[in-house]
Amino acid sequence: MQKREGGSDLVPISELLSYRLSRTSSALSRSAALRYRREFDVSLGEWRTIALIAADPTLTLNRLARRAGLDKAQMSRVVRGLVERDLVRRTEGSGRTRQLALTEAGVVLYRGLIAAANERDAAFAAALSPEESGALERALEKLADLALTMEHQERDRLDDA
Repeated sequence: MQKREGGSDLVPISELLSYRLSRTSSALSRSAALRYRREFDVSLGEWRTIALIAADPTLTLNRLARRAGLDKAQMSRVVRGLVERDLVRRTEGSGRTRQLALTEAGVVLYRGLIAAANERDAAFAAALSPEESGALERALEKLADLALTMEHQERDRLDDA
């Protein structure tokens, strides 16, 4: 175990990297949610759903739920609300599947949302120097790879138990 400031092997939660990243991510999400609700009257979950459908118009509910990291029931509720607001439509896919697509109103909304998201992203990027931005990108890739490896290891341990 690596020694921390003061020589202790244990650090409080406020100093754990995973906790700090989680708090930062939550703050980013909360500020986005507030803006998207104020400007576009959509929740963060609705924004992400709209953006994922815009990026891949062949998505089914199951694939959309996996990409969004939600269970099928949660995603079904989000999609149902978007269908009721005439922002998303279900179209017949291959076999018994139903693909999701944005309606014309959904496309217009998406364009506004993605412009706002890009504006926010530019503001965050501008806070970093080019060196910091590159270092952050590399660090995030490393941490994401390690997190996925650790997730697989934990799943294997659960399966073995």
